[in-house]
Amino acid sequence: MYLFSGGGYGGWWQTDGLTNGCSSVGISKTQPVEILEQHYPILFDRFALREGSGGAGRHRGGFGIDYQIRLLRGEAKASFLMDHGRVGPPGLLGGSPGAVNEIAVSQAGVVSSPPHLSKGEGYVLAPGDWIAVKTPGGGGYGPARERDRALVDQDLVRGYYTDVEAARLFRRAAAAE
Repeated sequence: MYLFSGGGYGGWWQTDGLTNGCSSVGISKTQPVEILEQHYPILFDRFALREGSGGAGRHRGGFGIDYQIRLLRGEAKASFLMDHGRVGPPGLLGGSPGAVNEIAVSQAGVVSSPPHLSKGEGYVLAPGDWIAVKTPGGGGYGPARERDRALVDQDLVRGYYTDVEAARLFRRAAAAE
């Protein structure tokens, strides 16, 4: 089974970045998780937006995704080939960087991360073992203090940021004007 997961695209001069974009394999699409669960002995414990992962800016970066897959029976090997394990995607013209990629692998109850943070091969999984991945968010475009307050409020209503995160990323900057 292959799972093509995307990260957030960067904000740009016109609007916020795309969420869960997959540039390297743009024509490849992943089936719905329910179909993967029917065809393979796995269970998605979680598959969600990675709220807060997009970099702040006049136009924020898109969000990555956050998922965890558990092996139910048999044996499997997990490999990862991703970017942005040490440094998040950069922001432009005063925008903040997006969140970095994060990987955790649980084998027989021992949780580890690949030594290169974004790349790892041959993790042999037994029933009950799991992998958890948080893909990067895109970088923001322009200073966060220039973000339209209505857009910040919309992000809050949608649960993209907590009140504390929004205050730190957007409202404090706006109050400093």
